[in-house]
Amino acid sequence: MILVDAQGISLSHHGGIVIDNASFTVQSGDRIGVVGHNGAGKSTLLGLLTGQITPDSGVVRSEGGVRMSALAQQPVFDDVTALVAVGDSWEAEAVLDRLGLGDRVNDNVLTMSGGEQRRVALARALVAPCDLLILDEPTNHLDIDAIDWLEERLGKFNGGLLLVSHDRHLLDAVTTRMLEVDKGALHSHETGYRGYLQARESRVAADEQAETVRSNLARREAEWLKRGAPARTRKPKAHIARAEAVQVSTRSNDIRDGGLNLHSQTPRLGTQVIELENVSASIGDRVLFREMTALLDPNERLGIVGPNGTGKSTLLDIIARRREPSEGRVTIGSTVQLAYFDQMGAGLDSKQRVIDAFTGGRREPDWRDKALLERFWFDAATQYSPIGDLSGGERRRLQLVMALAQNPNVLLLDEPTNDLDLDTLRALEDFLDDWPGALVVVSHDRAFLERVVTDVVVIDESLRAERRPGGFAVWVEERRSQRRRGHAVRKSTETSATSPPERTGEPQVTSNPTRSKSTIRHDLKQADKALAKATNKVEALQADIETLTDHQKLADVGTELQRAQKHLDEIEERWIELSVELEDS
Repeated sequence: MILVDAQGISLSHHGGIVIDNASFTVQSGDRIGVVGHNGAGKSTLLGLLTGQITPDSGVVRSEGGVRMSALAQQPVFDDVTALVAVGDSWEAEAVLDRLGLGDRVNDNVLTMSGGEQRRVALARALVAPCDLLILDEPTNHLDIDAIDWLEERLGKFNGGLLLVSHDRHLLDAVTTRMLEVDKGALHSHETGYRGYLQARESRVAADEQAETVRSNLARREAEWLKRGAPARTRKPKAHIARAEAVQVSTRSNDIRDGGLNLHSQTPRLGTQVIELENVSASIGDRVLFREMTALLDPNERLGIVGPNGTGKSTLLDIIARRREPSEGRVTIGSTVQLAYFDQMGAGLDSKQRVIDAFTGGRREPDWRDKALLERFWFDAATQYSPIGDLSGGERRRLQLVMALAQNPNVLLLDEPTNDLDLDTLRALEDFLDDWPGALVVVSHDRAFLERVVTDVVVIDESLRAERRPGGFAVWVEERRSQRRRGHAVRKSTETSATSPPERTGEPQVTSNPTRSKSTIRHDLKQADKALAKATNKVEALQADIETLTDHQKLADVGTELQRAQKHLDEIEERWIELSVELEDS
């Protein structure tokens, strides 16, 4: 069933073309990830599909009776409680609780923070009955527990899904088709996220080859144009126009894979960086964490993780000396030059030009300023445009480069991935790989943390802030195992002891507390075999993708890989639950 059909849609604003004569269809069962750099038009595209934005030309149709539910970047609420805003039902209360708002269901939405309002809006979109679910950056302001739950819920959703997200794990887990918005055009990739990455690499390579041809042609045309001033007036106008058009085409090339060589002027750190000794933090009578002790070294790569509301941003504020600890002491070395990129970012005047905000409006920009902005894909035209013309993601990117331009040797990042596009995230990760300073980052972005941190400080419900080696992946698997253990125990107490286990070709986990160890071991042995078989299947498909060049075959294998990976994840889940059951029996 066709849910929504867009034909020949175009939209422009004063900054140029956003969508140019694009056509595509969303059908029942489609699971589409929408990607593209900040300002490319992803949110605009969603607005066109939902009818909130009217195209300049073309038409958007939906079948009669098709129900849509959408999470917008800027949700709007009436003067009501969170529970009323979502739907005032048992499911609404349960979803709000899973999103970390269980204790705020009766609070007025308009008194909540922006992040809390986003979570209320996400709950509202998830609870509403719909055939097409449209989500714009749903993982912003969610902690790891909520992201895991959201991934599981979206995996079970049977309707059409249209998802804009920078969360690469989420895109990889729940999408089977990618739609890339790039310079007004839509590029459809009939695979999931991994297949899209490979297809995009091939397209960029083709673009680079074409760009080489255009560059050579432009050089020859430029030489031709310079041959003697007297002959210039006699040259055919069409030939001159063609030459100038080729040169403009060459200059406007926008392949976004340049490096961020911003660390060449980073000041050297001494041996003493930042020391926290028995630091505790409270808000009013509420204790966030107690007695944290940590010594940051000059090459620190530290992540701060934990559920929402446990005090992660507060700890970062204490490290930055923006607030004093309730107890304990913070010592900062004399060579530290600190930059802090927080969730709010630097204040921006929408009427000010980008380049003036970057220089502080106190001096004329030099070539270094312009080169730095260009490395973050603010071209010459954008640099002299008012900030009000920028998208939300572009403003966030500007705030990030303004922090990096301070040439710090200690960098504090609070949820840096929110609202940044995937290209910027990859480039930032590459920059941090070689950056010689110390990094402390608060984030729930799984891929980002796996890439940039080596240790984590965990702040959780225990009120302890403990440093744990091994990085983010080790901690998150520990936390998932704890949740699975709790889930298995709950199932054990809720399921009747007389309920016989369902037997199929693969082992089934039951909650029967009277099951013998031999029965559990038998099922676990079967799970081992199924796990090995499923793993071999995934690895074989991954190997096939590496060798395929045919677009249709690549799409087919990519789709099959998505199914195989989901099947493998399900078997791993069964294996873990059986292991827990055996340990507890």
